Amino acid sequence: MKKIMLVAAHPDDELLGSAGTLLFYKKKGYNIKIIFLSDGQSSRNINKNKKKFLIKKRKSQAKKISKLCKFTEPAFAEFPDNRLDTIPMLTIIKFVENEIKKFKPTIIITHNENDLNIDHKLTFKAVVTATRPSTKTFVKSIYCFETPSSTENNFSKIKVNFNPNLYFDISKFIDQKIKLLKIYKDEIKSYPHSRSLEGIKVLAKYRGTQIGVKYAEAFYILRELY
Repeated sequence: MKKIMLVAAHPDDELLGSAGTLLFYKKKGYNIKIIFLSDGQSSRNINKNKKKFLIKKRKSQAKKISKLCKFTEPAFAEFPDNRLDTIPMLTIIKFVENEIKKFKPTIIITHNENDLNIDHKLTFKAVVTATRPSTKTFVKSIYCFETPSSTENNFSKIKVNFNPNLYFDISKFIDQKIKLLKIYKDEIKSYPHSRSLEGIKVLAKYRGTQIGVKYAEAFYILRELY
């Protein structure tokens, strides 16, 4: 069976940028596993007990989504949220490498290197290092996704933060994507925030117009081996 691994910084990133694409691949018979590097909550200014509760809740939500979608049980590194830069890069790389060795995916999906969020940047770096070419590699393709409120908000000197060259028609999966996102209800913002349900749907519609379909998700190909 062909396998896909998505390496995300936080629980909810996997849906924001790739939910429809994962559902597309699942329908084609792929085995899918999601790896989360950060706990997604520990940077919040709340008391310790509340923080532990929210970390456990976010983890439970991520597991529920994988179960509903019939993905493989997800893996959690539980590194501190928005503080991946405090963890030795080798530690992060080793975690990703070990998960890749165990699951043996042919396709890896991960963050855009130019995202504003530091965890996204370091997740990208860890994946690139963990998948460096070798004679024993089984990873054939690496695709990078955009994350609403992080990709477009990097107002830097970079001329193009995200330049997609790969699109997936998710017209059949857009309603399911929105339904799954509601599981992470605490992370969803109000419109016109780009991470609102309406904003996410608008982005999918915009990406669809670029390729001639109703709704799409966009990626750029980092590496492809035929």
